[in-house]
Amino acid sequence: MSSSLHPPSSGIRGHLSLATRVTLVRLLGIPVFVLLMTYYRVSLADHAPDERYRSAALWVFLAVALTDALDGFLARSRGEVTRLGRILDPLADKLLLLAAIVMLTAPSLPALHPQLPVWFSWVVISRDALLAVGIYVVHHLTGHVEVRPNWLGKVSTVLQMACVVWTLASGSATILNVLAGLAAVGTIGSLVAYVRLGWRQVTVPPRIPPPAAPVPPLR
Repeated sequence: MSSSLHPPSSGIRGHLSLATRVTLVRLLGIPVFVLLMTYYRVSLADHAPDERYRSAALWVFLAVALTDALDGFLARSRGEVTRLGRILDPLADKLLLLAAIVMLTAPSLPALHPQLPVWFSWVVISRDALLAVGIYVVHHLTGHVEVRPNWLGKVSTVLQMACVVWTLASGSATILNVLAGLAAVGTIGSLVAYVRLGWRQVTVPPRIPPPAAPVPPLR
């Protein structure tokens, strides 16, 4: 499904749809996750690890991640797809992943094991930063930007979430490195696809429909 920074507003005005409310609850779960991970990291630094914080953070992450499909289903099935929902839904996924990646990358805290490799975090954060800059540039040059999710982006998001879940579940570091490598390849591939899409929007003029033929007068 395509999304745009300036699509016509759809859905019901004047109140938040059920799907948007679910998305807002998902967003509220992100600071809870960060708080739990902060307490866990503090316990590691104090040499008294409290695994309850890590387990709770895992369940909060799963709850926020898995309800992604729920708000999309509600919006489509109830005819409540709105501009706000199109913005908040991917924003919730992105903020959740970035928060988890930052909290699970701590080379100065070796007690956090396993943890995400620094190079993996660099790839993901750099991709997102470049996309944000690219969206701004395309919008500045054309006054309109269209972001079409591609299959590489979706696959890389799933693999990134798998890396986070595997890390929170204290899985094997070897398997984590394999997952991180696959996620990094997908992340870079999706960046290339988005760059090509943005370049086309800047260089290819928009199609202007031909004027409608005049209606002949009645005789």
